[in-house]
Amino acid sequence: MPDLALHPRFAEAALATALADTPVVLIHGPRQSGKTTLTQTVGGARGYSYFSFDDAVALEAATSDPVGFIADLPERAILDEVQRVPALFTAIKATVDRDRRPGRFLLTGSANVLLVPKLADSLAGRMEILRLHPLAQCELAGKRPRFLNALFEGALEARRYGRLGQELAARIVAGGYPAALARATPRRRATWYRDYIESLVQRDVRDLARIASLDALPRLLTLAAGQTARLLNVSDLAAPFQLSRPTIKDYLTLLERVFLLEPLPPWHSNRLSRLVKTPKLHLGDTGVACALLGLDAEDLRADRQTLGQLLESFVFQELRRQASWRDDDIRFHHYRDKDGAEVDIVLERGGRALAGVEVKAAATVTAADFRGLRKLREAAGKRFASGVVLYDGETSVGFGDKLHAVPIRALWEMT
Repeated sequence: MPDLALHPRFAEAALATALADTPVVLIHGPRQSGKTTLTQTVGGARGYSYFSFDDAVALEAATSDPVGFIADLPERAILDEVQRVPALFTAIKATVDRDRRPGRFLLTGSANVLLVPKLADSLAGRMEILRLHPLAQCELAGKRPRFLNALFEGALEARRYGRLGQELAARIVAGGYPAALARATPRRRATWYRDYIESLVQRDVRDLARIASLDALPRLLTLAAGQTARLLNVSDLAAPFQLSRPTIKDYLTLLERVFLLEPLPPWHSNRLSRLVKTPKLHLGDTGVACALLGLDAEDLRADRQTLGQLLESFVFQELRRQASWRDDDIRFHHYRDKDGAEVDIVLERGGRALAGVEVKAAATVTAADFRGLRKLREAAGKRFASGVVLYDGETSVGFGDKLHAVPIRALWEMT
């Protein structure tokens, strides 16, 4: 594991704020994304004791007697990988109801409890949930970016940035997992990602559900990697398997629960009736996707179609990661109508302001690239803050009312 002190985690401030006024704080996100390091960094300075349910003895004790396990804990405790003992949520609820002091429990989980309503509901009003993603490009750069602020404020200034060029494919292939990035060569990083997928399927997915065809999951995930940034088509994903569509949908939900897949819902408007209502599918990290597809940076540069898809997922994940530590609520969608106009990523802030981001791997932009953004601007009306075509060029420049072409590098270098 690399020294994460080299890379600031911008979620740290949000975690400290939550611990100051909430009895239970849960950080969930994929394994190896840095949850344990972050909780020990923040909790260690505040006197928290640490317990991991990857430890067989702690797991057995908590499973056998969840009420007694919670009762015997110190005043402040970190419980790592809490999804392995679901019965603890009820025991924590009873303890918190007797003593609602803030910061009692700091939990981590490598499964999305929001997809298990019974767990999330058991601590409703008592628990704040924070999402920790793998490292964002801005964290790797050590710069807190202002891209999202500029996007919603319509403050995208004309300026020049350095073009990414060949570096773009290398960043996509590298992904954001700290342990992978710590490896010295791209080949060693790809090996880490492949081993990571194998261990995750064999361990966490097996814990979450008893499924007959466990060996189908890595193949399904590889197929999904080939369809990242496309509309979800369960029939296409089910075709190579002797499994029903409902079974494949269940498997996709399992992969979503361990943060390997992330569906992007469509944006709706009462003004428009001809919108496509199918979600898009994104891999949770492009390093994982490239390892599954056997692609290195040179392969990716040579395959423009796959580069375009993975670049869209790369940008989507960077925006998701930047939004995750903000105070305001930013929700993500995509836009597509039945005439073929589309916007890759639609961001909605607090139900009020709306912005669109179109992603392009080319080094140039034309007025035609704004077709979907112009339609989104018309549909959103006064709520429309700005629309951006992100491209691999050098110049940030306006393209009409609230429309801009912006280099991809500005995502993490606009400070």
